[in-house]
Amino acid sequence: MEQQDQSMKEEGRLTLVLALATLIAAFGSSFQYGYNVAAVNSPALLMQQFYNETYYSRTGEFIEDFPLTLLWSVTVSMFPFGGFIGSLLVGPLVNKFGRKGALLFNNIFSIVPAILMGCSKVAKSFELIIISRLLVGICAGLSSNVVPMYLGELAPKNLRGALGVVPQLFITVGILVAQIFGLRNLLANVDGWPILLGLTGVPAALQLLLLPFFPESPRYLLIQKKDEEAAKKALQRLRGWDSVDREVAEIRQEDEAEKAAGFISVLKLLRMRSLRWQLLSVIVLMAGQQLSGVNAIYYYADQIYLSAGVQEDHVQYVTAGTGAVNVVMTICAVFVVELLGRRLLLLLGFSICLTACCVLTAALALQDTVSWMPYVSIVCVIAYVIGHALGPSPIPALLITEIFLQSSRPSAFMVGGSVHWLSNFAVGLIFPFIQEGLGPYSFIVFAVICLLTTIYIFLIVPETKAKTFIEINQIFTKMNKVSEVHPEKEELKELPPVASEQ
Repeated sequence: MEQQDQSMKEEGRLTLVLALATLIAAFGSSFQYGYNVAAVNSPALLMQQFYNETYYSRTGEFIEDFPLTLLWSVTVSMFPFGGFIGSLLVGPLVNKFGRKGALLFNNIFSIVPAILMGCSKVAKSFELIIISRLLVGICAGLSSNVVPMYLGELAPKNLRGALGVVPQLFITVGILVAQIFGLRNLLANVDGWPILLGLTGVPAALQLLLLPFFPESPRYLLIQKKDEEAAKKALQRLRGWDSVDREVAEIRQEDEAEKAAGFISVLKLLRMRSLRWQLLSVIVLMAGQQLSGVNAIYYYADQIYLSAGVQEDHVQYVTAGTGAVNVVMTICAVFVVELLGRRLLLLLGFSICLTACCVLTAALALQDTVSWMPYVSIVCVIAYVIGHALGPSPIPALLITEIFLQSSRPSAFMVGGSVHWLSNFAVGLIFPFIQEGLGPYSFIVFAVICLLTTIYIFLIVPETKAKTFIEINQIFTKMNKVSEVHPEKEELKELPPVASEQ
């Protein structure tokens, strides 16, 4: 009995191998996602000047305002478009190369564009920057799905939630580091901006050197490679002890459940009445997450602060301060998600974002008539970042895991990822024109989206805290008005006891 208790204790241990694998995977991949979101923010005017000078050296003419705005919008939005492409490559790559192998392969999409962006000024080619933004976007699209998958399969059950938030934390750290390096007295200057863009290759190079020394996902080794010996060795290294037979047996049970349920493709998922509200909830939450204006804040933070009346020399410090708040609030979200629940955090987060957008609009409209309005604008942006970091940023991906069972989850992630990146792409491409056309009223658009998303969550999305996958599935079964176990999907019948106890 004592031996069994000891075994249970050991299962929850964060060993050095597991901790280092988590940090290397998240730093080498998720960090880059955040870094590349913010890296083009500070040197935006310098880069547009480079575009203009390069065009002039070729043609003897400068680019007019509208084509230059369009060219810059394309540069910014190539990143999320690449992310969409990357999310479509996840399935083939993780099945062919494994989880760790896919992360190592993915470094190609970081190191190559880092070199190209670093050399773009010397080569006098802004096209290299646009192509590179597409490639680092593919890198982010892959890593945003593969890192959580890899870490989820490495971790013991009781650490999956905590380790699952680490990628999101490193995304916010990446944003903050890009903002710090993007200070004008560091790299956001005429000579430094190519280095700022090229530094994205450093985490990738470190991951390429270090990750091969860590285990592949035991689940991948056992289920897909049918190599039980390699899976056992991987588990022994990760857990720090030799007796891993019970965990191997659990993985086998999950494998049997998947075989019984069969694979549910994206097309089948879209047609299934029994998963209608789950799918609609994922689409609304992922679209709401991106269309609520979060990337408008990050992509165009400097311009927002300038239009809010902040002095040009001070903008960069306010932007970096916002990034620091984002990191701190994401750390807080790790601890409060199990206390307050997913639904409450989503409602609270979107409500804060809605209020911040409305007040920001009023503050921007009145900034010329009321002297202290620029400070209100800054408070609104920081409040928005706090709200988004509490719920809209970390919770939607967590909910995909919880509201879908094993056989439909990969396709659900593919749909969610596609909506995420396409919405991100749309904001990056359209927001400069919205800002030009609506001026201080541009954030009303985001306020309306926050309101609609909040209403949907309040009316439809159930609380999933402290519920098993089966209990959550039964809630949606009633909403979908289908029988508890239906002919198309036998997931509930076949779910093994270990999975239902998560």
